[in-house]
Amino acid sequence: MKKFLAVLMLFIGMNVQAQEVYNELRKKNMNIVENKEINTTIRHISQFKVDALNYLAIKMQEEMPDSSVNFLDRQAMAMDNYVQLYIKKLVEYNEMPQALQQEMTKMFMETTKDNPLFKDKDKEMVLNYYSSGESLIRFSLDTNWIKAYDIIRKKMAANK
Repeated sequence: MKKFLAVLMLFIGMNVQAQEVYNELRKKNMNIVENKEINTTIRHISQFKVDALNYLAIKMQEEMPDSSVNFLDRQAMAMDNYVQLYIKKLVEYNEMPQALQQEMTKMFMETTKDNPLFKDKDKEMVLNYYSSGESLIRFSLDTNWIKAYDIIRKKMAANK
């Protein structure tokens, strides 16, 4: 019985921790968005993250109400890692020919579009960033971020 309670407490602790990670990512990015002293580009990147996190939470509650908080946390972390990898690649590709930069950007964009989590029918909303030529982060909101992150890391490794 003690062993069962210990495992249960560990599981409960992981769920609380997971939710804390999601909330921390959201809070951190909201603070950046609201801070007018921070560079506009950085604020726009954080705005995408906030919108993606909000979309994830709302859609999971609507369509996957029995999913674990841990799943939400893993999706949120994968989204953050995906965006960070994209920014890193933008910097790395900065001195490369324009055609290579565009190819890399398209690869990141298409990977988000081709790996939906919810298969949302409201394409105008989920592809708002994707379709915007003004946005640095042109990704679909309806993305299985865990899968997309795994795919893009493999594609980037193959392109080296």
